Amino acid sequence: MLFALLGALAIGLSLGLLGSGGSILTVPVLHYLVGQPEKLAIGGSLFVVGLIAAAAAIPHALHRQVDWRNVAWFGVPGMLGAWLGATLAHWVPGPVQLASFALVMLVAAWRMLRGDTTRRTDDEPHRVAVVAGGFGVGVLSGLVGIGGGFLIVPALVLLAGVPMASAVGTSLAVIALNAFTGFAKYLGVLERQSLELDWPVLLAVAGVGIVGSVAGHRLGRRLPQATLRKAFGVFLVVMGLFIAFDAGPRLLH
Repeated sequence: MLFALLGALAIGLSLGLLGSGGSILTVPVLHYLVGQPEKLAIGGSLFVVGLIAAAAAIPHALHRQVDWRNVAWFGVPGMLGAWLGATLAHWVPGPVQLASFALVMLVAAWRMLRGDTTRRTDDEPHRVAVVAGGFGVGVLSGLVGIGGGFLIVPALVLLAGVPMASAVGTSLAVIALNAFTGFAKYLGVLERQSLELDWPVLLAVAGVGIVGSVAGHRLGRRLPQATLRKAFGVFLVVMGLFIAFDAGPRLLH
């Protein structure tokens, strides 16, 4: 359990520092460190991620660094997508979900390692693209238990013209909406498969993650974001490949 709590601290730190990435760690923490089966880890991840993201968004909101208009533009389609993704999860086998999760991790690593993709655009906001992006991220949230911040932050800056300072806080608010919506739907998936959430473990992981998010928010004002992104990207490559090699053989059975 000690390693699980250290993982929870890393989840919060990442969300507090970057407004993304922490949700990528939650499924591996619950599956590999706590020992929960794939579907239970994905369902629990949605709850943990939603709780940490909501708490991490509060300091940004207090500093007026949440763009509530774009929370609606990106978040409402994301909630619909999360509901759909959690619905589809009933028919998708656990190993396939885990393999899909590994693919998402590798895509996230590529986004992190390619450099700063969050340059503000001078173009007018592309609302259709923002809505479509929000819906797509929501589907991923519900299906594989991620928050999608590694996609949300660049989309907000590049497509909606949100300044980076506000994009992180806005991303956290959207992540919370997506995660809680996906979790509400995913409860039915778990019930049909006679799986029960371990609430004490989830609350412990979320609590430590919230502490980490507060520390991450404070550290984020001092540490270079480019260095953090690259280090996190390397970590994602390692974890993504590990999960892919673990889930791959089970896909063949």
